[in-house]
Amino acid sequence: MKKGLYLAVTLALLLTGCSNFMDTPDAEEYPTLAPRGAIYKDLINLPLPKGKIMVSVYDFRDQTGQYKDYPSSTFATAVPQGGTSMLTSSLLDSKWFLPLEREGLQNLLTERKIIRAAQKKDEAPVNIGDDLPALKSANLVIEGGIIGYESDLKSGGHGIGYFGLATYGEYRMDQVTVNLRAVDVRTGQILLSVTTSKTIFSHALSGSVFRYIAYQDLLEMESGYTNNEPVNIAVMSAIDSAVIHMIIDGIQKGLWEPADKKQMESPVMKRYMQESTTIL
Repeated sequence: MKKGLYLAVTLALLLTGCSNFMDTPDAEEYPTLAPRGAIYKDLINLPLPKGKIMVSVYDFRDQTGQYKDYPSSTFATAVPQGGTSMLTSSLLDSKWFLPLEREGLQNLLTERKIIRAAQKKDEAPVNIGDDLPALKSANLVIEGGIIGYESDLKSGGHGIGYFGLATYGEYRMDQVTVNLRAVDVRTGQILLSVTTSKTIFSHALSGSVFRYIAYQDLLEMESGYTNNEPVNIAVMSAIDSAVIHMIIDGIQKGLWEPADKKQMESPVMKRYMQESTTIL
């Protein structure tokens, strides 16, 4: 009887320890704005520019060719395919750039043809009017893509078991790398090139009990959880970091200026200016 009570108490403590790490989502939770990484705060708090720069992003593709590990899927890609949308959002949120629509340019041109056809028949659309201005042109084209995805960059774990009780944990680190290039539309010269990386951390913790408490009475129980950092948030963080570094590199090279140069002395700006490429 004492052994049974001992095992029950031990099991309760084991499961309580595991459950403290568990975050059970609410099935009826309302949709929210997509979460962003911690670096997003630095992006939206950059000093304001002297003048915003018109840029175009035609394509920001997954250039890794990586697929998810089996058995997750043999066809699903390891990184999200919406890189252009992510980069456009980051450029807008920085308040330094005015992105022009280029990914859906054909759709835009089709709509403009419909408007012009109506205007020729003296039927100007009410929501457009008689005047259809020309499309704006960009000063810079932002090129690049997701250029690397390393799986199992680091992995490991720890475990311990005694007298039918066991608990163990595992972790895994992946890494995603993106590249941004700012190209001068007038000359085709690559003015800036920035490459940033972000680690993707996953870990799991579990515990189990396997013990005969009496003849033919077997106590067996398992509990655990897994926490995987979303890949899309890691990619967005890498893109946000690349945009910040591109802005700061452009300031240092005299390509553009902040509205208030004193803000360059802020701790955030100094931290990014002091970052350097790691040599392995």
